[in-house]
Amino acid sequence: MDLVLNHTSDQHEWFKQSRSSKTNPYRDYYIWRDQPNDITSAFGGSAWTYDKTTNQYYFHMFAKEQPDLNWQNPKVREEIAKMVKWWCDFGIMGFRLDVIELLGKRIDQKVLSNGPMLHKYIQDLRKK
Repeated sequence: MDLVLNHTSDQHEWFKQSRSSKTNPYRDYYIWRDQPNDITSAFGGSAWTYDKTTNQYYFHMFAKEQPDLNWQNPKVREEIAKMVKWWCDFGIMGFRLDVIELLGKRIDQKVLSNGPMLHKYIQDLRKK
């Protein structure tokens, strides 16, 4: 099964909650900044989109409709582990992990691919 763990749709409930308020518990499920840096999305143009609701920018390595998850947040990793377990319990025997190399990114240091925590995140996910 194809599984994308780097980002969600901007229509996902987590993102809708995230953008509703800076104090929403889901806010840190995504990457938000007051000012964007100069990272370019894979499709060209800025990898940051301004959200007028909270006057911040959110990060998306791909389309603006695909906001990146914040894998530095342990709650995100827990939620993903629960989702993977659900699919395994459902009978899925394996996954193709799309753009897996982006999970360990460090936006502020402009490290996108194969970041320092990538292998730890994957190993932790595998253990669960």
